[in-house]
Amino acid sequence: MTTWIISDLHLCAQRPAVTQAFLHWLRTEVTTAEALYILGDFVEVWVGDDILADPQHGAEFAPIVQALRALSDQGVRLYFMHGNRDFLIGQGFAQASGLQLLSDPTLLTLGETRILLSHGDALCSDDVAYQQFRSQVRTPQWQQAFLSQPLAARLAFAEQARQQSTQNKAMHAQTTQPMDIMDVNAAAVLALLRQYDYPDILLHGHTHRPGRHPVQIDGHVCERIVLGDWHDDAVCARWDAHGLQLHTLSLLA
Repeated sequence: MTTWIISDLHLCAQRPAVTQAFLHWLRTEVTTAEALYILGDFVEVWVGDDILADPQHGAEFAPIVQALRALSDQGVRLYFMHGNRDFLIGQGFAQASGLQLLSDPTLLTLGETRILLSHGDALCSDDVAYQQFRSQVRTPQWQQAFLSQPLAARLAFAEQARQQSTQNKAMHAQTTQPMDIMDVNAAAVLALLRQYDYPDILLHGHTHRPGRHPVQIDGHVCERIVLGDWHDDAVCARWDAHGLQLHTLSLLA
């Protein structure tokens, strides 16, 4: 049986072709799979599960929720891990979509292979400002206060945060080491591998730098595999009888 692992779709109304490609992929590939894991940044922004009931914005996500629920009803196991864009996805979305929320990181065993799943943003420890922001918004107190605000205020805050993120990327691109601050920190990777007793694979997204990287640590050989974002192409992971392989989907072909 096939297991798919994806991340960084950044689904939104401004990129309808990607949403349609995702829905088509679900219908044509994932219906026969055993499981689908979504490792965060599934949507471009999420300001609370109550958006599903909003007449204006809920329609944007209805086809996605319905497609996931159809897969779940067919017996495909669905799992979701929060990213930096959608950490406010909660039980409301999970129940409507038929998926199970996962903690970050989560250790998964496929066959005899131990795979540590993570969104990956916590590994980017060189970006100190982002890590401070991440620590703040992941607290129950901050989330409760934020979700108590009107939907319009939350959407305005999210748009401001998105614009700030875009400006930060542009600023880093002008430095002598463009974007390196936003990649994973090697020491953070080693610490996580030690914490989970040297899994065979650390699999994450977030950085939009797909690839496979061998890691030698304390006499063990592990591998760090990075998923890609969904733009013109999407680099996913597929597990089957041949093991775990990166698989490229041509979204806009």
